[in-house]
Amino acid sequence: MSTRRQPLITGEMYHVYNRGVDKRDIFSDINDLYRFIESIKEFNRVGKINSLANLRKSKNPQIEASPLSEEEHLVEIIAYCFNPNHFHLILKQSRDGGIADYMKKLQGGYTYYFNVKNSRSGSLFQGVFKSNLISNENYFNKLIGYVNKNYLIHSIPENKNNLIFSGDYEYENNKFNIISKKEGQRILELFGGVNKFKKHCDEIVSIIKEERGKKSLLEDEDLNVIIESLPDRGEASI
Repeated sequence: MSTRRQPLITGEMYHVYNRGVDKRDIFSDINDLYRFIESIKEFNRVGKINSLANLRKSKNPQIEASPLSEEEHLVEIIAYCFNPNHFHLILKQSRDGGIADYMKKLQGGYTYYFNVKNSRSGSLFQGVFKSNLISNENYFNKLIGYVNKNYLIHSIPENKNNLIFSGDYEYENNKFNIISKKEGQRILELFGGVNKFKKHCDEIVSIIKEERGKKSLLEDEDLNVIIESLPDRGEASI
């Protein structure tokens, strides 16, 4: 397992992403996607979770669970897109070590589920995870569109369209579930509302597809170069 040269900073936002090992799919059917979504939500908490099955058993279906407080979260989720063979997240670290702890739980727990289900062993993801600090507002403005509608940038086979799940629905309906409600509403306000935010994200996708086609943008050597090369946009200030 590789060691990071610089620690991830609490209070800062990061683009976090990973793909299946050997470019393999990480979702083989809709149940895998549902399991990953459940993992995204349930592993975002301080403390150890032995299994999602045990966590489900501990919840009383007659009682609506109270949402976790910010103090109980490891990260705040700003944007996401889950594609058949890779995922993107924009995460704000809520406590020291939060992103690393969250991603360890997420990838480790989901890999265990996937391997048991498919009678396989070994890694499912390509390494620990990749992360880039979102260091300025121009980079954020480009990245929020790139992540929020990432499935539109890739040539995903039609028979795998049901294995896509993205945060654009949450923003465009102002109904936040996976995305932090506080952060999501703050971003919509900064962009001037739902319609202006949607237009911004659509424009980012159009620019990328026009300039680069539909090639994969997940290669380490290409990703930041492509995003940074987009025209500066001044819609929001983080």
